[in-house]
Amino acid sequence: MRTRSILLVALAAGVLGVVAGLAVNGPGPLLRTELGQRAVQHAMDAVAPVPPADLAIATRGGPVPTITLPDLSGRPRTLPAEFAGRPLLVNFWASWCGPCIEEMPELDRFTAGQGDDGVQVIGIALDDQAAVEEFLERIPVRYPILIDAAGPRDSGVQLGNQRGVLPYTVLVSADGQLLKQRIGPFVHGELDDWARSRD
Repeated sequence: MRTRSILLVALAAGVLGVVAGLAVNGPGPLLRTELGQRAVQHAMDAVAPVPPADLAIATRGGPVPTITLPDLSGRPRTLPAEFAGRPLLVNFWASWCGPCIEEMPELDRFTAGQGDDGVQVIGIALDDQAAVEEFLERIPVRYPILIDAAGPRDSGVQLGNQRGVLPYTVLVSADGQLLKQRIGPFVHGELDDWARSRD
């Protein structure tokens, strides 16, 4: 009986600690863990609108569907096939999304450090092309940007973001499997470890 009481007190203290941490720091620390990200993704999937029945949607550990979108020059780019052979980080953003804009320098820094055999990075703007081009004139990035229109059939939905939350990032394996999903922005230095870890 005494052991049970001690365990209940310890459990209650742990729960209070988590609640206090969230109250003081916000959900940031929890969202920066893989366990927290999986929990948030699961919760979001539970309340997401039902996607069109004929739309292929990737799940963690499964294949990424073929997605073809134009780059800024109008040239069609197909993933994952066009980017096969190396891991691929896909970041969904929009020019009106404050957290997306805040993380872009981190994505650009990460891209610059990858070299010819590291992780490839592409951005998919769920936005108007003119707004994206105007934004990129002020804040250029070194990775390719593709354009898509936000909606129930967009590429973000196909890569597991059925709620359309931005920013949203996925890591795709060299052979086209969805390895990881990330809701929310990366802070400086966080991306390196996230892309390196496969769990």
